[in-house]
Amino acid sequence: MNTNQDFENYQKAKKQVEEIKGFYSHLTFFIIFNAIIIFINLKYSPNHLWFFWTTFSWGIGLFFHALKVFNWFPFFGKSWEEKKMQQFIEEEKNKQNKYQ
Repeated sequence: MNTNQDFENYQKAKKQVEEIKGFYSHLTFFIIFNAIIIFINLKYSPNHLWFFWTTFSWGIGLFFHALKVFNWFPFFGKSWEEKKMQQFIEEEKNKQNKYQ
């Protein structure tokens, strides 16, 4: 049994859970805050719907946060990052072996 690998897997899983919790906190705050500004906008200036810009802009950020957390990026996802890191590690090892 590889305890080092188990520990690494545990750390990755823990980090993923923390990222998901962070996203859901972000989503909750987004919903609450936007409900408040929509209420304020419709109550005090219903002829000028300014809440849309805040909701839309923040929604774009929330969307990209979800893409990152749930690894929906077709490129530049976590697997891409790991492959790139492995590539750079191998290149560095090859350079060191070349000069030794």
